Amino acid sequence: MPEVDLVFPRAWIEFEDPADPDQVFRCDLTWLTSGWTCIFGEGCQGIYDTAPDSGCCTLGAHFSDRDDEDRVKVWVDRLDDAHWHHRDQALDGRGRLTRKGWVETDADGARKTRVVDGACIFHNPRGSAAGYGCALHGLALDRDVHFVETKPDVCWQLPIRRTYRDVERPDGTTYLEVGIEEYDRRGWGAGGHDLDWYCSGNTEAHVGAEPVYLSNAVELVTLMGQPAYDVLAAACERHLRSRSALALHPADPRH
Repeated sequence: MPEVDLVFPRAWIEFEDPADPDQVFRCDLTWLTSGWTCIFGEGCQGIYDTAPDSGCCTLGAHFSDRDDEDRVKVWVDRLDDAHWHHRDQALDGRGRLTRKGWVETDADGARKTRVVDGACIFHNPRGSAAGYGCALHGLALDRDVHFVETKPDVCWQLPIRRTYRDVERPDGTTYLEVGIEEYDRRGWGAGGHDLDWYCSGNTEAHVGAEPVYLSNAVELVTLMGQPAYDVLAAACERHLRSRSALALHPADPRH
């Protein structure tokens, strides 16, 4: 089945953040109860048909801020040739690993991981002795930590999207709305419509054994905090039990 349409009915829930009364979460229950799962290396066609093995790693990863970059650096310094295929390309003339070796700036001056051989410098190509896939993901598995610790924010968040919006109520009071939703093509900006393939709306990727709110629980707790996640998880359970038509993402095979 081809990629589903971007516009379809969704079920949402809003609730006050138990840890911050000035913050309200608005969460997409249809997405969070869907069967999406990452199929990198197992049917993922990549965002460009010229680089199917690179998945969504083709463009490199933009850092959300300096803290994100500094956190990743701690783990980059622990990578060796056994984990990282392109490590030699991050070394300076004296054979030392430098930040300049794996960070570059885009046309707008934003900092991101370097692109080497048509993909993120941390992408190990098929057939590499370091193992196929993300070097930082592989390191997390080797060190028995979750990849939310080792990878850039954007890499472990996709395709969950967190947004922020200031909202004014009719009585003049305000609150911060935090959206937790599907990071579909539109999340990439106008260029998202030009991607050759995208996973979140493809039936090929909706084959998970668990719904997103469970399979990506660590990511959601990191994005929301444990108290808010607990509220969300309970709402997702109720939503699935409701058997509402809005409980099903149109890309799910059970739809």
